[in-house]
Amino acid sequence: MRNWDYENEQWTQLPYHLKHLPLFTRHFDLMSKFFRMLWAIFLKLIAFRFYVRLTVVGDIKQIQKNYPKLLVISNHGSHLDATSIAAAVPFSWWSNLYIAAAKDYFFSNPLFTFFSQHALGAIPIDRKDKKGEAIQLCVNLLKRLDKIWLIIFPEGTRSPDGSLRNFKRGVSLFSEKSNCPLLFMYLEGNTELWPKGRVFAKPGKLRIHVGPVHPPGPIDLIYEHYLDWVSTINPDIPVQNQAAKKEDSQTNKA
Repeated sequence: MRNWDYENEQWTQLPYHLKHLPLFTRHFDLMSKFFRMLWAIFLKLIAFRFYVRLTVVGDIKQIQKNYPKLLVISNHGSHLDATSIAAAVPFSWWSNLYIAAAKDYFFSNPLFTFFSQHALGAIPIDRKDKKGEAIQLCVNLLKRLDKIWLIIFPEGTRSPDGSLRNFKRGVSLFSEKSNCPLLFMYLEGNTELWPKGRVFAKPGKLRIHVGPVHPPGPIDLIYEHYLDWVSTINPDIPVQNQAAKKEDSQTNKA
């Protein structure tokens, strides 16, 4: 695989699935704006109003005013997660909203690629990447753009049972290398509406809790503070490998 340095002079040679990102494109992408507007209308006025009844707990508009750059992190239990967070964000901010998405799923065919580029603003993440290219790409975006909210799921994959899994180190690297704070969110009811293995989501209620903004830091500290915050919302949330995580935390403190 070729190593890309993600500079504008390489734009004409970049893979197609990267050309929509603002570090590379040299024109006002009217097509993306159009499809993003259609997707917003569908999400906000139809899908997350009548089919999945979305409630947002917290003042996301105030956070938007105070923090132009954020890593938005959340639990991950269904394919609803990224789109529901997008539906919770004011449409005026959508041009600054990006989603770190698995390349092998969201960019797996021309239809998915087109949708991921122009409706989701997805950044392709190669989950088998051993060279750190995904980290470099996201860090460059976070450093260079004046306004960006990047949605990322630190568990790395969907939880099959709604339990909170250990966080992967990548989100901490993104945050520390770019000095970008993290916005905590918690999705309540996502696994019940669209559990792993189900073809499509069921109708029902979904609640998004908008939490505190956390400074950059090591992943163990981020995970610990995120778990403490989520426990104030759902004290009974199951936590995978919680005992191991606590033991590791105590060892690090010692």
